[in-house]
Amino acid sequence: MASLKDVEKLADDLESLVQEMRNEMKNGPTDFERLMQIADEISEHADDAAQTFNSVNEALMSRLNDLGSGSRKSSQSKSAASSSSS
Repeated sequence: MASLKDVEKLADDLESLVQEMRNEMKNGPTDFERLMQIADEISEHADDAAQTFNSVNEALMSRLNDLGSGSRKSSQSKSAASSSSS
């Protein structure tokens, strides 16, 4: 599974690509083909970041659900034990 550290690397890459895009637009004749390539790279990196966030969120939610169902099972077991001993 990807980690938040991976997203940090993606963010650094995005920052570099945005800077490259700015430089491309400022310096000399604009190369629209290159701008298109940079925009595609930015889009791919953004998709990767979104997938990483989704994976981390799913893992956390799954763990929270496991913990929640574990405490419910524990409560139900205690309730069942109390009623059978009464």
